Amino acid sequence: MEPMMKKPPLFRRFVMGLVNGWRRVMDVKYNPLKYIPDPSLQTYFMLVLFVIWSVYFGFLAANYLGWFGYSTIASIIVHICILLPLAFTNAIFVDAERDGHKWLKEWKEEQSRYKIVANRLKTKNLTIWNPNKEA
Repeated sequence: MEPMMKKPPLFRRFVMGLVNGWRRVMDVKYNPLKYIPDPSLQTYFMLVLFVIWSVYFGFLAANYLGWFGYSTIASIIVHICILLPLAFTNAIFVDAERDGHKWLKEWKEEQSRYKIVANRLKTKNLTIWNPNKEA
């Protein structure tokens, strides 16, 4: 049986997936660093992880792609240039959630309703009640 509602547009699913993925990794409210009670320590560990991953990708690129002259500082700058737009997008969404903008609520509710319907229809032994047939 087909779900009774339309699947959310690909763009909306992509944007919401991007935001949720960002939060799982970069937001201490959602990642395992949330168990550290001191916000300054959470920030410190996030900064350390950022530097470690930047250095890692720098060495990986220098080794496998053969980029001579590629430095750790360049790697950090490249990562910052990638993360800044993502952080800006996330800040907009956080602000939207805080202010309760209607469009974001609608996107989330639409996606949530679709997932509920789609997951229920995938369930084995699912019996859909038809009042016209059984009444």
